[in-house]
Amino acid sequence: MELELFMPENKTAIISFSGGMDSTSLLIHLINKRYKIHAITFDYGQKHKLEIIKAKENIEYLKTMNYKIIHSIIDISDCTKLLSSGLTDKNISIPEGHYEDENMKATVVPNRNAIFNAIIYGYAISIAKKTNSNILIALGVHAGDHTIYPDCRKEFYTQIMKAFKIGNWNTEKIALYLPYIKYAKSDILKDAIKNIDKLDLNFDTIFKNTLTSYNPDKTGKSNGKTSSDIERILAFNSLGKIDPLEYLDSWDNVLINALNKEKDYKC
Repeated sequence: MELELFMPENKTAIISFSGGMDSTSLLIHLINKRYKIHAITFDYGQKHKLEIIKAKENIEYLKTMNYKIIHSIIDISDCTKLLSSGLTDKNISIPEGHYEDENMKATVVPNRNAIFNAIIYGYAISIAKKTNSNILIALGVHAGDHTIYPDCRKEFYTQIMKAFKIGNWNTEKIALYLPYIKYAKSDILKDAIKNIDKLDLNFDTIFKNTLTSYNPDKTGKSNGKTSSDIERILAFNSLGKIDPLEYLDSWDNVLINALNKEKDYKC
């Protein structure tokens, strides 16, 4: 699953590109590996829809640096109106706290990754048939997701890929790439730093054009207290970095809160 399989000189990858920290790091990772990249961003009715704008901003920035990405935004919000989640339902509040807390399950969108990957897999088959090329499906799921999000686990992808192969023709050219599946958030950030340096990109620009918070205000600023915020803040701090994102409070204060939440959890 973590291996790149049968990738010839003409390398093509499809990435699920939310505009968040993980998928943006993976996008840079694939650029450094010289893939022709198709980035798919889903509008699933998420409250933090600003992440879509951030995704577009990074695509535009990369274009100015001569890295051209084929970017598609897919609206499936009508479908996901049927699904109950704090990320999509205005009547359900986004919880604050650590990812390991039970209340974080309110941020699960039922079957979200199965829906996303069914579309991506169909797209991969279509491109493979048109171009007679091998296609890598690249996803930024990582170890920090596993406790709360069962559709971010390796066993989920093992089984769903088997089902997709059974349910389709022309699947022999499709492979899955999960380079971060055993990574903590800090490992992902470290990988991004390495690849950004190699590609001569601007670190602050790249990560300012990402959105991790589940509960930002209209300008994209958050209080730094949702689980996704805390994980991000701790990752930057672990590498001695200051997050280029602006928060509603100072970096020092959001960091203190994140460190306290981590301490409380470990106790």
